[in-house]
Amino acid sequence: MKIFTDYFDRSVESYPDKTAVCDETHGLTYAQLSSLARKTAAALISCGRKRSAAAVYMDKTPECAAAMLGVVYSGNFYVVIDSKMPAERIRLIFDVVKPFAVITNSDLAEKLSETSFDGKVLTQDEINETEADDQAILSVRAEMTSSDPMYCLFTSGSTGVPKGTIVTHANVVSYTDWFIKTFGIDSSTVFGSQTPFYFSMSVTDLYSALRTGAELAIIPKKFFAFPIKLVQYMNEKMVNTIYWVPSALCIAANMDLFRYAKPEHLTQVLFAGEVMPTKQLNYWIGHFPDCRFANLFGPTETTDICTYYVVNRSFDDGQPLPIGVPCDNCRISVIGADGKECAPGQEGELYAGGPFVAAGYYNNPVKTAEAFVQNPLNSAYPEIVYKTGDIVKYNELGELIYCGRKDFQIKHMGYRIELGEIENAACAQEGVLSCACIYNGGTDRIILIYEGKTSEEELLAQLRARVPEYMLPAKLVKLGTMPHNSNGKIDRALLKANYKDQ
Repeated sequence: MKIFTDYFDRSVESYPDKTAVCDETHGLTYAQLSSLARKTAAALISCGRKRSAAAVYMDKTPECAAAMLGVVYSGNFYVVIDSKMPAERIRLIFDVVKPFAVITNSDLAEKLSETSFDGKVLTQDEINETEADDQAILSVRAEMTSSDPMYCLFTSGSTGVPKGTIVTHANVVSYTDWFIKTFGIDSSTVFGSQTPFYFSMSVTDLYSALRTGAELAIIPKKFFAFPIKLVQYMNEKMVNTIYWVPSALCIAANMDLFRYAKPEHLTQVLFAGEVMPTKQLNYWIGHFPDCRFANLFGPTETTDICTYYVVNRSFDDGQPLPIGVPCDNCRISVIGADGKECAPGQEGELYAGGPFVAAGYYNNPVKTAEAFVQNPLNSAYPEIVYKTGDIVKYNELGELIYCGRKDFQIKHMGYRIELGEIENAACAQEGVLSCACIYNGGTDRIILIYEGKTSEEELLAQLRARVPEYMLPAKLVKLGTMPHNSNGKIDRALLKANYKDQ
């Protein structure tokens, strides 16, 4: 087996009548998902393109998953477009990947016209009427290799132009090998899927599920605003494994949700994407003492994750969690400014190597060359590693500790400061639900923005007891609700824009 759909085909053969992907309204069995994906592939193969981009412009539904797989069956790679994304940003993405086709539905087709896309538009209705062509799929597969691109995920770029990370079949297969083995994923697993399909975290639960005959239950985004309904839905779908961003987990803790309702089948709680506040994690652990909790860490450029920590001891509310150890089959190094490996306890940049590491950025050789570099510890033969931009160090237990981002590190009043350290101290305080630090370089001011009951004066007094004077924010801003972006993370870009002059 050389490409991901080979593994999916095996699940279809083993579990044809089992639900593969479902949402609030309906689901697709493995056989139905395969059938719809193969119809999509037939429509795309007729375009005569190979190893090219096809965009999937749909809401997060079972049909969206089928469209993604259909692109893969056709020998091309997909780009998932957020259905709520402004037309201008869609145009920027299309300018980079130049998709030959867009798969959408009738509701979104009109909005697509605002992007000036002039390629082939395939609606779900047209795909439903297309005949699958298994012989054509076999012919395409014969020409494919495991190094072919499977999808392209876009993140923001420093120049304002989105960067598209190209992830191959080999990346996804190697990565899910590790995840499935480490967390015991099998046909009895039911994922409660929180993250969008255009976000790298979705790769983990979707493709681990499709490889093992597990079920992916898509959780409607609206339920996170009505947590009782969220729990009811999880119980109805018998969700036993979740892999969410910490902001989503914090909703339950901040509302003391489990005092009123609890997921009944939960056995694993995994999280990634941002720092998990230990106070809120302790709330979850207190209510689910028999669950496995794990902190997963990594960027889109390592398929999703490169290190992980299974929580095996207790932590005080103010203690940060380790990011743990390297995933099996992923090599990591901590490199100092001198290009040499750091000693334990010494901070350095995290580099990742091995088969999880993506192929680079699509149509962006400059940014690719900056981030995907020759291993500084190896001069004997070509070995590309990814510079994550994350500052880490090893603790006395041999666990990696996340210290912050390179771009979160500031020099203030002559001191080097990680804004994440101030956030950690603030989030540990009673009455603080969530927070974010931003830095105004022009005025040399640190601004702490937070959500919670604690007054600005009280929080500042509490911080004085936890951080040095030079790390104290010059301004504290209390909000009724912290803004979140489409991935469910705190929207730091919006906060920076709103408070850039303060």
